[in-house]
Amino acid sequence: MPAAPLVSVLVPVYRGRATLARAIASLRAQTLPDWEAIVAVDDGDPGYPELLDAAGLLDPRIRFVSTGTVRGGVARARNCALDAARGRLVAPLDADDLFAPERLAVLAPLALARGAAADNVAIVEEADGRLLRTWLAPGEDALELDAELLLEDPVPVLPVVDRGLGLRWVEVPICDDVVFNLSLLDRLGGFPVVRRVLREYRQRPDSECNAADAAERADAGYRRVLAMLDEGSLALAPALAAKVRESFARRIALNAAFARARAQGWKGSYQAFVADLSRSGREPERSREANRRSR
Repeated sequence: MPAAPLVSVLVPVYRGRATLARAIASLRAQTLPDWEAIVAVDDGDPGYPELLDAAGLLDPRIRFVSTGTVRGGVARARNCALDAARGRLVAPLDADDLFAPERLAVLAPLALARGAAADNVAIVEEADGRLLRTWLAPGEDALELDAELLLEDPVPVLPVVDRGLGLRWVEVPICDDVVFNLSLLDRLGGFPVVRRVLREYRQRPDSECNAADAAERADAGYRRVLAMLDEGSLALAPALAAKVRESFARRIALNAAFARARAQGWKGSYQAFVADLSRSGREPERSREANRRSR
């Protein structure tokens, strides 16, 4: 068996025929070549290897596993890929997103030193390639990611993480990334986030976050996280738990505003809705503070 790679990239895929090749192309373009990819198929489609082969992207560093379910969810798929991972570090890559070529080269040394490292993200409309916004004001320096920065803005943060920490994703609707990162923060206290935009988070009209029931599922996910805090299944330090409660109360209110906007004819994605609030000066006060801090 070949030596274990430095980074295992976890790629959950559900109905990903239109986008998986693009995501894998961004991975094969990495300036750090010491990676493997575990594609966790969550839709029972056996044709993904042939799809990559037809695109000239099949690579011996890519392996395929099955979740054994259909639409078991991104958390289950990532955990399935994690169980097959061999790398010291793990890096999630959703099948409709993109890595910048230098992403792993920039984040891997930081993650080795600190246990985890994250990056800035561009939120892009899949339909027309339009940039909605970036999470942080772009720059060349790094910030320390703490609870305030993580919780102030509803953007998926997907850090590169030391697999030795033993963390797994919890199956919570819409909120699995947040719960994972909260557990990571509770374990590490904080970790670096570089302000360079090294990932594109693509807003597909048919994605789970933009489904007809997305607002209802998000509300259920937010309330499930609060219930987990109450019952102790999400064990966080008291100060961090208090910040989560405050943040999720704001998220519930923002999600309710999104649901009302959709009922009144809003056609865009949730992230487009948040971007519109930001442009109009109606974004939550805490988000404005996060933006000032990132400059």
